[in-house]
Amino acid sequence: MTPRTRLWLVAVGGAGLAALLVAACLQLPPFGGSRHPYGDRAVHASLSRHIANTIASVNFDQRAYDTLGEMTILFTAVLGCVVLLRQTRDEHRARPEPAQVARPVRRYALIVLPVALLSGLYVVAHGQLSPGGGFQGGVVAATALHLMYVGADYRALERIRPVALYEVGDALSASSYLVLGLAGLLAGTAFLANTFLPYGTFNTLSSGGTVPLLNAAIGMEVACAVVVLLARFLDQAVEIEEESGE
Repeated sequence: MTPRTRLWLVAVGGAGLAALLVAACLQLPPFGGSRHPYGDRAVHASLSRHIANTIASVNFDQRAYDTLGEMTILFTAVLGCVVLLRQTRDEHRARPEPAQVARPVRRYALIVLPVALLSGLYVVAHGQLSPGGGFQGGVVAATALHLMYVGADYRALERIRPVALYEVGDALSASSYLVLGLAGLLAGTAFLANTFLPYGTFNTLSSGGTVPLLNAAIGMEVACAVVVLLARFLDQAVEIEEESGE
């Protein structure tokens, strides 16, 4: 395929996408009006399932299948990163030298690390009750671990994040999301349908049926995925060298 042909394909596809986008925007309710059909239905569905956070209801109940696609994209990105950044034959590992960290930086990082980690886990656990959830809390928890790199050195970070375990955790959390979806089919409803578990008491941790479980699976998957991604990039920057020493 020539560059000119590829350019034409991109132009035609872009024009078609732009036309569909304009047509969809023309059907939107007026900005600032009193009619909000999607929002009204989303809030009603959230309250009927005893979910205090409507965003969590949309992500893990009303559009749980879309969230499965987003999780698959992240999982695939991690898999591609692991394959592309693996150690090759003309590379070797060089043990990093201990870093000299200023005492105030070390003290601050080691104090903030457990606080940030607990904050991330809190955001995940309360995703169906308050703003946040698995995506946000997973990123916070994963990046909190890397304060050990800032406050100590790379070898200290390696001791608290064995990459192989996080790779397994990433796969298990993605699988658990699928298993919860299949549980709906086995219960005689639909894939990822929030109908086979009790909804519990409104505004409590156990409310929302399958939403807390799906949210926890996403939180674990995001946290493990971010840890693995950062580990591979840090390996390339800190440990892996070419045979020539570069």
